[in-house]
Amino acid sequence: MTTGAVTPEDDKSHATNAWEALPRMAPLRVPLRRRLQTLALFWWGIEPAVAVGFFLCLCTMPVLWPILIIYLIWMLTDKAPSRGGRRSVWIRNWRLWKYFVEYFPVEIVKTSDLDPSKNYIFGYHPHGIIAIGAIATFSSEGTGFSKLYPGIHASLLTLASNFNLPLHRDYLLACGLCSVSKDSCKYILKSGPGRSIAIVVGGATESLNARPGVMDLTLKKRFGFVKIAVQTGANLVPVLSFGENEIYDQVKNEKGSRLRLFQKRLQQVFGFTMPLFHGRGVFNYDMGLMPHRRPMNIVIGEPIEPPKDFDESNIDKVVQELHAKYIQSLKDIYEKYKDVYFKDRIKDLEFVE
Repeated sequence: MTTGAVTPEDDKSHATNAWEALPRMAPLRVPLRRRLQTLALFWWGIEPAVAVGFFLCLCTMPVLWPILIIYLIWMLTDKAPSRGGRRSVWIRNWRLWKYFVEYFPVEIVKTSDLDPSKNYIFGYHPHGIIAIGAIATFSSEGTGFSKLYPGIHASLLTLASNFNLPLHRDYLLACGLCSVSKDSCKYILKSGPGRSIAIVVGGATESLNARPGVMDLTLKKRFGFVKIAVQTGANLVPVLSFGENEIYDQVKNEKGSRLRLFQKRLQQVFGFTMPLFHGRGVFNYDMGLMPHRRPMNIVIGEPIEPPKDFDESNIDKVVQELHAKYIQSLKDIYEKYKDVYFKDRIKDLEFVE
C-alpha cells in the first residue's frame, strides 16, 4: 500500500537550528489521494463534536422536541452497547476507512488462521495515545480484517461513557463498538461461534507511557480479560502494534512529576486521563492534533487456548498461568519482529505496573 507511504517531510528528525524549528508547512500541491487520506483522519477527529453539535442544533427547533425526547428516552434505555452492539456492514465498509488506513498506512501481519467455530479475545497492545491502530483494525474493514479472518466478528470495546453522547453513540455502534463492561464481554463471547472481542488492555494508564521508540506495556496486574477467557472458554489472541506509539509525541511526564501526579488524579476521579501530546496539523508537519504519517504494522499472534477442565476453587492459579503464557507470547512476537518494524527503538519491550 504505497499511497499512504511516509514522506521525507513527515519523517524528519528534530530541528537543529532556530530556522528549522519553525513549523514545516505542507506543500499546496499534493496528490488528491493524500488529501483524501488527510480528510478521513480529520473527519474521524471532529466527528464526535459534529454529532453532538448537530444534535444541539436540532434541540433549538421546538417542532422536533417530541422526537428528540423520544430519542433521548430510547438512548437511556437502549441496551445495545452491552448486548453485542448494532454494527452496520455498510458503514464499516465505507471508502473513508480505506483512506483512513492508507494515511499511515496500517497493515495487519497475520501469523495464523483462526477457527471461526471458536470465540476469541484479542488483546491489543500498546494503547498509544488514542489506540488508532485498534480502531483501524477492529472497528472498520479498512485493513480487510474480515477477509483475513473469515467468520470472525470482533467487537472493539470502549468505555460505557462513550455511549452517552447523542448520535455519536449510534455511529460507534454502527462501527461495531461495544461497552467494555464484564457483562458485555461475556454476552458477546457467549452469543455464538466466531463472536469475539478486542480489548485495548493497557487503557488510560498505558497512554501516559506512549512515546516514540518506547513500548512499555501495562499488563503485570491486568488479569480481568484473562479470567473472562477462562470463564467463557474464549481463546486469547495477543496483538502487538509496531508504530502505535510513534504517531504522536508526548510531553515529558516522568513518574513522580507534578504532571504525572495530576494525570493520575484525573484518572482516579473521571476514569480517564489526558496525555499532553501533539502530532502534526492539516497544513504543517510539526504542530497540531493530527497523527503523524508513520506506518503501523499490527501483528496478530497465534491463539492461546484456556484450560477446559479446572477446579473453580483454583481459578486464580489457572488465570495466573494463562496470563504468564500470554505475556510470553507477546515477548515472542516482539523478538521476532522488533528488527523489522521497530528498528528505531530507544529501549526494548518492558512490562510495567
